Amino acid sequence: MRWLIFAVVAGSTLASKLTPPVLPLIVRNPYLSTWLGDARQPPWHEWPMFWTGERIGFSIMASVPGSDKVYPLLGRPQDSLSLDTHPEYNVSFPEYLGAQFDASTTNFTYLIPAPQSLFKSKKPVELTLSFLSPITPTSTLRQSIPASYMTVQVKGSFNINLYVDLNGQWVSGNRGSQIMWELAHQQLGKSDKGLKTWQIRRETELLLSEERDQAEWGTLHFTGPSDLRYEAGTSGIVRPRFARTGTLQNEIDDEFRGIMEDEPIFAFSKSFKLNSSTSDSTPATDSVMFSIALIQNPVAQFAAARGLTFMRPLWASWFSSVRDLLDFHYLDYDTAASLATNYSAQLAIDAYKSGSDDYVDIVALTARQVMGATVFAGTPDDPILFMKEISSNGNFQTIDVIFPSFPFFLYTNPRWLAYLLEPLIEHMLSGQYPNKYAMHDLGYHFPNATGHADGRDEYMPVEECGNILIMGLALVNSLIYDTGAAAGSVWSNLGSSHFDPNPATSAFSLNNLETRDGVFGLDDSWGGSTKGLKQAKKWVTKSYRLWKQWTSYLIEFSLRPHFQLSTDDFAGPLQLQTNLALKGILGIKAMSQISETVGNKEDVKHYKNISETYVTKWYEYGISRDGSHAKLAYHWYGSWTTLYNLYADTLLCFHLEGTSSAASSPNQQNGQQKPLTPSDSNPHEPASPKTGFVPHNVYKIQSTWYDAVRQTYGLPLDSRHLYTKSDWESFAAAVTSRSVRRDILQSVAKWVNETTTDRPLTDLYETEGTGGWPGTHFMARPVTGGHFAFLTLEKACGGKAMDGLAFLDEPEEKEVEVIENVEL
Repeated sequence: MRWLIFAVVAGSTLASKLTPPVLPLIVRNPYLSTWLGDARQPPWHEWPMFWTGERIGFSIMASVPGSDKVYPLLGRPQDSLSLDTHPEYNVSFPEYLGAQFDASTTNFTYLIPAPQSLFKSKKPVELTLSFLSPITPTSTLRQSIPASYMTVQVKGSFNINLYVDLNGQWVSGNRGSQIMWELAHQQLGKSDKGLKTWQIRRETELLLSEERDQAEWGTLHFTGPSDLRYEAGTSGIVRPRFARTGTLQNEIDDEFRGIMEDEPIFAFSKSFKLNSSTSDSTPATDSVMFSIALIQNPVAQFAAARGLTFMRPLWASWFSSVRDLLDFHYLDYDTAASLATNYSAQLAIDAYKSGSDDYVDIVALTARQVMGATVFAGTPDDPILFMKEISSNGNFQTIDVIFPSFPFFLYTNPRWLAYLLEPLIEHMLSGQYPNKYAMHDLGYHFPNATGHADGRDEYMPVEECGNILIMGLALVNSLIYDTGAAAGSVWSNLGSSHFDPNPATSAFSLNNLETRDGVFGLDDSWGGSTKGLKQAKKWVTKSYRLWKQWTSYLIEFSLRPHFQLSTDDFAGPLQLQTNLALKGILGIKAMSQISETVGNKEDVKHYKNISETYVTKWYEYGISRDGSHAKLAYHWYGSWTTLYNLYADTLLCFHLEGTSSAASSPNQQNGQQKPLTPSDSNPHEPASPKTGFVPHNVYKIQSTWYDAVRQTYGLPLDSRHLYTKSDWESFAAAVTSRSVRRDILQSVAKWVNETTTDRPLTDLYETEGTGGWPGTHFMARPVTGGHFAFLTLEKACGGKAMDGLAFLDEPEEKEVEVIENVEL
């Protein structure tokens, strides 16, 4: 199995520097989400956990034949070994060389010493555990598969026995749930190779329900090659028996019972024969691969235009059975690993340009967390990506959770952003939501998108209208480019430029999957040239009345927002919020360019004029009297805010207006009405002529202000508290000077290394003290996709977005006082 060895070795070249409190292991969707807690300690220090922090059974051990030593590697199998009253073994611990990670992979490396009684001169065996949950931006098919890989590689000159098990906590959040299990054997095609798969599920499944955020329906498939030995039985019996014998018994305890009732576990073991090497200088290598999948069908229910619908997983459109899916996934490791490695390598190249070396690790940690909140559904005609608002309240398809995450999707694969917006647009277009503003979410709790027919969803009208309009134009812009170098995502221009004009299918269907360079199941190109223009028009035309409806609401209510929540609902409602008003105004401005997509010149002119008028008044209302910063609220003198919504002004290329780079931005209007010129008599209005939609002066004062108020672990959200949101920090930092951006990112990196939070990366934390939670415990949320804000700007506006911020790094002109000669 040469390909396995190559893939693991490739993964071992990772060079991460940060030491986060938690690392991803098997992270694929909201229900297949396993992490290593207390990750600054060796991996045997704690049991792995579900994203909530609930510990789950997942243990790995190694032993050396002929020795009495057994070595825990992951989890705490030693807890079971300590119960053995007559042990014939000694629990020892290997030398732990540490963890490395990239966007898709987490590796742990150990040295297992040679028993001196057997091999006096042998070097230790190097053992690497590698967990791969691949991010594959060129293959939505692969990304839709709810499965991850674990490989184990050994390198040395004496034999090693490996043991792996997991328990029923993977399939229920209720430790008393009755579970069933079986072992399936299958051949791989006509070869003599085969697979063994443990299949575990609840005895009585509770369809589309949760217990403590874990799914109560679906089957876990734990797969390895056919030459493995296996055993199902009580943890306190199976683990000690392996420790004594170095193998399993090929027996199955068929007494189905509760998850923690004589805790049943499901184990594989393998013996690595390495001692055929004649010299320590040429150690032998071997490896084994496992896959772990959670198969659910349906994955959600959705109040679609046709009514409440059980939604099939997207993968079911390409694979006729679960067995076909799992076989494909197992055999596809080489390709999946290669696509994921390509993504991680490009991500590192782009992240280094931020000016902060640690930014590479920050975005690498983020990628699996974002995708771990999503589930692909629908059909190739109409693909859908569902998202759970993890940890905060479990809402389904929350717009103001999609919004902070959307830089990740624009950078990685913009079509996935389209698939996130699609169910929201379909539901509201069908008339099932009664309000004129954009809805907050599709349902109170995932996986049930039953809508809000009473219109009583969480009230954030300006927030959600602004969010969806900004994302809508960002999506349109991502489609419009002439060359690959000008594409918003590195992978957008790969594939054919075929356009599907069928009005019955999505503008972004997956009916044209391709085989390129021998790789099956790759997406066609995303937009570009005339295809992009046609896709944008097809998409916008279908729902144009909704875009206008949301914009009309913003025209009426965004300039002076009444008492309401913004996305930072934990901070409470507030009227006249400066940052919220800016989002609404940018939404109106976005609509002027969305209108151009469908050729509606009257609307282009109308929305452009209103937005220009509003932004001038906003500057007057929202900037402090001394002109040094933006206020938290128009009427709150002495306050300040992180003006993170300014990011959208740059992302949508509005900041290039009036500059030499303006022609580089998508959707430029020619011959349209010029912006209003503010009066020179008002000190709160920007100097004339104005450069950029939001005056460039706002960028300058905010960049300077952030540098002044930054704390140990980052930039506080506003003047009310010392807590921050890492997604909004990233938005804000992306549109500051290079030095300020670097310092903010370094503060966030320091927080990652030192925070006392003990869950998958939180986005809400204190910027002083221990960097802990401020009371509200957010964790594992997809909003951390906002960490990609800088990466997305690098590609925006045909690659000119960051050039348009060069003024932030220009030295300030100093006034020189001239004293005329006078006679004394």
